Amino acid sequence: MKTPLLDRKIRLIWDFRGPAATSTAEHYTRHLREYVFHEELKYDLVGYKKLGESHSISFLVVAEFEMPKVRDDLKPHRGEVYLDDSL
Repeated sequence: MKTPLLDRKIRLIWDFRGPAATSTAEHYTRHLREYVFHEELKYDLVGYKKLGESHSISFLVVAEFEMPKVRDDLKPHRGEVYLDDSL
């Protein structure tokens, strides 16, 4: 069954590269948590992940109807439809 368009979850992603990528992604995640709290977003799915020796990401999952505002406020590098098992 297809998910109705506005009920989808979108994962917004910020890429960090270089020797401090993981610590920078971890730090940025704290700011994302603050944003979720202050903006009272529908979901509180926030985190970071090390993808390689010099590449880490921070991510925030939002409801699709919230995505335009969050995108304009926070300027993520990319986004994708979030599936609950896609972390």
